[in-house]
Amino acid sequence: MTFKKVPMDHDNMLPGLDTDYYNYWNDFTPEEQERLTELRTLLEREAKPRVNELWANEEFPYDLVKPLAKLGIYGMLFDESKQFESTSRFRGWVTLELARVDASLATFFGVHVGLGMNSIGILGSPEQRAEWLPKMARGEVIGACGITEPLSGSDTAKGIQTTARRDGDNWILNGQKRWIGNATWSDITIIYARDVADDQVKGFIVPTTAEGYSAEKIRNKQSLRIVQNADITLTDVVVPESLRLPECNSFRDVSRVLRHTRSENGWIATGLQAGAVELARDYALERKQFGRQIGGFQLVQDLLVKSLSNVTSSLALLERLATVTDRGDRIDEMASLSKAYTSVRARETVAWCRELFGGNGIDLDYGIARFFCDAEAVHTYEGTREMNTLIIGRDFTGLAAFV
Repeated sequence: MTFKKVPMDHDNMLPGLDTDYYNYWNDFTPEEQERLTELRTLLEREAKPRVNELWANEEFPYDLVKPLAKLGIYGMLFDESKQFESTSRFRGWVTLELARVDASLATFFGVHVGLGMNSIGILGSPEQRAEWLPKMARGEVIGACGITEPLSGSDTAKGIQTTARRDGDNWILNGQKRWIGNATWSDITIIYARDVADDQVKGFIVPTTAEGYSAEKIRNKQSLRIVQNADITLTDVVVPESLRLPECNSFRDVSRVLRHTRSENGWIATGLQAGAVELARDYALERKQFGRQIGGFQLVQDLLVKSLSNVTSSLALLERLATVTDRGDRIDEMASLSKAYTSVRARETVAWCRELFGGNGIDLDYGIARFFCDAEAVHTYEGTREMNTLIIGRDFTGLAAFV
């Protein structure tokens, strides 16, 4: 794939974020800064003014899918789809920029790219990669990924009950998936199912038009309301052998995909914090009580500085994780630590920021309530704090404490 390089306009590039207190922005190349500036400009102009309304109505901004694709951010990891070279650090900041505007946008990105494209890119055949990755990078095909089930969350490695049965040149899939992002409107969904022949987990590219496939929107969520999550039912869905991911022969292979998304979710938790702190700082400079800006009160500054410290420590951890990832080191437990730590800090940060708003903090028009609620889902998905703690603890002590 060729990419026409756009001349850089350095005079119009945005500065780093105020919440980037240690100035990591300055370590990006001018070209990286420009690409991130283009992304931030698009989000500030086209997404930020309407995310509160979208959140209230449980609607997704479908019109942003193609503009985001034109920035080249969907296909950065694979030769078949990338428009430019990128580092793990740059890719992490793309997620951060999305999350600081809205965690749901970052989650859409994480599902389409981190779970959908990565499943094909890491576990697919060369033919599958060549067919699907360019289309997904252009936003022509939207992906979802079915791992979690109604009765299988933290125990997914052993608890997947969706079955796959070989029938000649086809596979027959039966089962249910739950909380599947993008699934109400995806074109394909990666389904992970247990092979009845060997009891091992296999992966399949399932067109959502397949007979027997249905996806029902989960309504009345109180977190990540912009993401279109669905309950998926698979009833004798026929999938040809050509759509089975050949490099997926056990859940250990699925974990190769999840290590990337677990790192990504640390960036979501950190971007969410950054967005909340920006809102709180701006509000503290505008809101007046007792005849002066509340940002000049000691207790308000304490809330802001504690929140900024959480963003800064989370960002430092992720910057280091990106460095070792690009170096090729083993990152499984490091990714678990980053997800567990940043999601806990996110809970703290959004609570302090909401507190700063006082009564206005529960008014969606002020925006902070959205961040407060979204932090709950980010804290839970891609492995709860408790499960990630057990992964880290097993590595640190050499003793497994799983039930």
